[in-house]
Amino acid sequence: MKKIIFFSLMLTFVMGAAAQDAEKNLKKLPAVNVKTLDGKVFNTADLNNDGKPMIVSFWALWCKPCINELTTIADVYQDWVEETGVKLVAVSIDDARSTSKVGPTVNGKGWDYEVLLDANGDFKRAMNVNMIPHTFLVNGNGEIVWQHTSFSEGSELQLIEMVRKLNRGEAVESH
Repeated sequence: MKKIIFFSLMLTFVMGAAAQDAEKNLKKLPAVNVKTLDGKVFNTADLNNDGKPMIVSFWALWCKPCINELTTIADVYQDWVEETGVKLVAVSIDDARSTSKVGPTVNGKGWDYEVLLDANGDFKRAMNVNMIPHTFLVNGNGEIVWQHTSFSEGSELQLIEMVRKLNRGEAVESH
């Protein structure tokens, strides 16, 4: 019986240490220069939400699933902000030839997001984005805790649930 208790305690200790190690190994947002919609240079390391969760979504004008995801979230975004304090940053990976169309598209869709332009793809590469839409959930310390690619109807429900878990201090498992 003592051996069972000992092994149980050891297992608990090891699991706790592994969870702490996983938390320590969280990747911070990289420091890359991008531009704001009004053409100002902005360093991505300065992205923050005053200690609250942040969603960083990579998208492009030509990507229909991206537009669908951001439009779907726009319908519930104000509720999300009021409930969780989350902020969404939409990062356009459109090239220099089409970045002039990003602002009018964002305004036309009524998206109330912070929008950044990554025309050179530096932020995209630093975040290892190979397919869009690619959405990251960042905790209040600027660490990436969850991510997903693609979009299908209902994906936004999984995203807001991850934000809620983060707010409750629960573990958020990336896939």
